[in-house]
Amino acid sequence: MKLETPMMIRDVHMADRPRERLIAQGAISLSNQELIAILLRTGTKQESVLHLANSVLTHFEQIQGLKDATIEEMTAIKGIGRAKAVQLMAAVELGRRLSSKQTDTKFTIRSPKDAASYLMADMTSLKQEHFVVLFLNIKNQVLHRQTIFVGSLNASIVHPREIFREAVRRAAASIVVAHNHPSGNPAPSPEDIAVTKRLVEAGSIVGIELLDHIIIGDHQFISLNEKGFM
Repeated sequence: MKLETPMMIRDVHMADRPRERLIAQGAISLSNQELIAILLRTGTKQESVLHLANSVLTHFEQIQGLKDATIEEMTAIKGIGRAKAVQLMAAVELGRRLSSKQTDTKFTIRSPKDAASYLMADMTSLKQEHFVVLFLNIKNQVLHRQTIFVGSLNASIVHPREIFREAVRRAAASIVVAHNHPSGNPAPSPEDIAVTKRLVEAGSIVGIELLDHIIIGDHQFISLNEKGFM
């Protein structure tokens, strides 16, 4: 039985090819698959670039899965070598930086809900714990956001000196820290509480106040300040 030959990009009508559609109709008109296909540029001998782009989306289940993808995860996809993986990761990082520049210097933290809203979209679906620090100016505007580490929260891993060294470098007046619980339940653990108390003490010494520690779950959050753990 003769196997059906997969459709290649050259078999697609010129006006329906992703690059041509972007030029004619704008990037907003393209699907996620088409945008990824443009970044990948070429497919393989076995499949078109559109099929390869679809394999990327299928592997990560949703476009948000690309945000924290590693080289190893990318190259595990058949047809994605290091060069294509680097192209995708560079595009993701550019998008992250553009988004950050648009919001970081304007967003003001007035309440735990503000801090949670600022971080929720990025952190609620992460598969590993991410510990993030927001460095604020005297008006409680976000000067800088930085992921300090990825992994299970542990008092021996979260070093106050690293956080407050960066706070001093950024001329921050105060900080808010946050981390996510991949389980979806934001209830604080004893380690979460211990880390918070340690950072409160360090902040009082250097004169940079820890305003809150936000724990993010599945589209919900808990403020350790509101819960009386600070």
